[in-house]
Amino acid sequence: MTTAIPTAIPEAISEAISDHARPADVLARRAFGPRVRRLHARIGAAHHQAEGMTFSRSLLEGHASPRQLAALIRALAPAYELIEEQGPELAAALGAKAFPWTVLARRQALRQDVAMLGAIPATPASAAAHDWLDQLRDLARQAPHRLMAHVYVRYGGDLSGGQQLGEKAQAILSSQGLPSLRFWKFQRPIPELKQALHDAFEQLDLSEVEEEELLEEAVVAFRATQRLLAELAALETPAPASSEA
Repeated sequence: MTTAIPTAIPEAISEAISDHARPADVLARRAFGPRVRRLHARIGAAHHQAEGMTFSRSLLEGHASPRQLAALIRALAPAYELIEEQGPELAAALGAKAFPWTVLARRQALRQDVAMLGAIPATPASAAAHDWLDQLRDLARQAPHRLMAHVYVRYGGDLSGGQQLGEKAQAILSSQGLPSLRFWKFQRPIPELKQALHDAFEQLDLSEVEEEELLEEAVVAFRATQRLLAELAALETPAPASSEA
C-alpha cells in the first residue's frame, strides 16, 4: 500500500532548485506532486553544489573543452544502458507503469554521440562512472526503489538544467567544427516530458521506509555526479611544474 506522503514542505515552493532556473521553472514547481516536492526539497543543496563545481561552471561559461565533453558522454553511456535495460520492469513492479521510457531513453543517442566523438583522443577510464555503474547494478538487484532515485536525478536533470548545458556544449563543439550531440535532444516538448516523469514518480507504490530511502538515495545520486564532475575538471588541470633543476 502506498504510504501517505506529507504535503507540508519545509522549503518554499517558489525557491528555485537551480541557480540558473528560468521563471517558467519556478512557476512549474507550484504544480508538483507531493513526492516530487519532497525530492526537490531533499536534493536542493546537492544540486546547487554540483552547479558550483569547476566543470559545471566551465561548461556554462562556454569554456569546457571537446575532450571534457567526450569524456562526459563516454562516462554516462554504460549507466544509461543499464537503467534503460532494467528500469522499465523495475518501475512497473513498483507501480509506475506509465513511465515515458520510450521518449526519455538516451542510450541510442549516447551510442551515436560516442561514435561521433571518436575523432577526439581517448580519455582515461572514469573511476567515478565505474563505481556508479556498480552501484546501479547493486540497487537494481537489491533495492529497486533506490535505483529510481538515480532515474529521477539523471532524467530530471537532462530535462532541466541539462538543456542549458546542451546549448553550451553545442556551441563549444560547433566552434571546433564538430557535430552536435544528440544526448540532450528530445523528440517531445520538454514540459510535456517533465510532467510525464513527475506523474510516474507520484505513482510509485512505496512504504514509509522506502519513501525515505528514495529521498536519501537522491542525494547519493548527486554525490556520484559530483565525483564525475571533479574528474572532468581534472582533465584540464595543468600538471604541477617539476621541481627538478
